[in-house]
Amino acid sequence: MAILREVERYLRQHGIPATKFGRLAVRDPRLVGDLRNGRELRAKTRARVEAFLAAPPPPELRP
Repeated sequence: MAILREVERYLRQHGIPATKFGRLAVRDPRLVGDLRNGRELRAKTRARVEAFLAAPPPPELRP
């Protein structure tokens, strides 16, 4: 699951908890935990996560 690898890398790079990533990316604090447990994303949700990963970090994650 490539999206999970990308999300895990983002979490490490920015030092944020999985729940915060989920809330910021798609307003779902359980997103990363569910992905880790095998959840498959719908096309729209996947597109939102990919867009979040591609965009500059939100202000609350910038140093």
